[in-house]
Amino acid sequence: MTQEKISFYPVILAGGRGTRFWPLSRKRRAKQLLALDGKQTMIQQTVTRLLPLAAASRFWVITNDDLQAEIGRQLLRLNKQHIIAEPVGRNTAPAIGLAAFLLLRQDPNGVIGMFPSDHVIGDESHFRQVLKHGIDIAAAGENIVVLGVQPTRPETGYGYIEAGYPARETDPLPVRRFTEKPDVQRAAEFLNAGNYYWNSGIFLWSARTLAHALQEHLPKTAPLLEQIAATVGTRKFETTFRRLYPKCENISVDYAVLEPRSAKGEHHSNIFCLPANFGWNDLGSWTALHEHHVAKSNPADGNLISAAGSFALNAEGNYVYAPGKFVAAVGVSDVIVVETADALLITTRRNAQDVGKVVKHLDEKKLNKLI
Repeated sequence: MTQEKISFYPVILAGGRGTRFWPLSRKRRAKQLLALDGKQTMIQQTVTRLLPLAAASRFWVITNDDLQAEIGRQLLRLNKQHIIAEPVGRNTAPAIGLAAFLLLRQDPNGVIGMFPSDHVIGDESHFRQVLKHGIDIAAAGENIVVLGVQPTRPETGYGYIEAGYPARETDPLPVRRFTEKPDVQRAAEFLNAGNYYWNSGIFLWSARTLAHALQEHLPKTAPLLEQIAATVGTRKFETTFRRLYPKCENISVDYAVLEPRSAKGEHHSNIFCLPANFGWNDLGSWTALHEHHVAKSNPADGNLISAAGSFALNAEGNYVYAPGKFVAAVGVSDVIVVETADALLITTRRNAQDVGKVVKHLDEKKLNKLI
């Protein structure tokens, strides 16, 4: 099947709360709606880099009630009816599965791309080249393609893909297995092995392939998604969606489909990995954001201070966000400070992964104004 004959449908998952970017990220303006890397917000960047591959009419966004309206305002080129708000969060398998059953009715051979809404891509031209190759593979049969990122450190916050060896040098890598967030020792072993990749969360598959996989591995959830998809565009959609979707299993597509498929072994699996070296960063925490900007601007002292003015003395590796204020950093290192109108975050780069626990505490205390 040639590239020209393949219909490509980007599906952007944008329901996350971005709790590790509190206090800037909130329920109604989560991380994906923030401009953390330039003038465009994260979700606007995601759409912009994909538009050369698909018409705006083929994009779908799966989000939640809190973010739906703002996403519609930020993505004016997209069809508002294609920005769907989940009544409850049910993780990535039901979200992308709903898109699969929607498109199964319209274009079963069309290739679906699943994309997080809040990642950074450094080399967008190379990113699209890799995607085009992956789209061809996904369209060629019952194939599932995952984009794998070459690891640069023993990261414990990412999932890993173990790749086998292709029959020919030009073939994609067969996937042996997926491993979720290993401890430091295992992550170091993966790094040294040379055939492990970070799971980027970017997948490609035809609507038919994904629908069949869900019918096989989630036999209780798949019929619910089919019933919901059958009502899209009708008056019954909203009530059917809100009645049936909460009954879907709360599970990621990695656990639901990819792990059981890869467990068959690389010679019987239809999952392939395309190694991608296009400057991927999931910006998963304030520390990751600091590292990303330091790599781009390379300040001598490693300080990144967003403020009306600043002064640093014996201070290195700090990230400070205090717009409208003058900031003086004296004798401190590796500190993160983020100020908003109603909250102040003070942590270290080492502990920034735990910021999400602040939001959990605020949820438990029902301090809704702060979340």
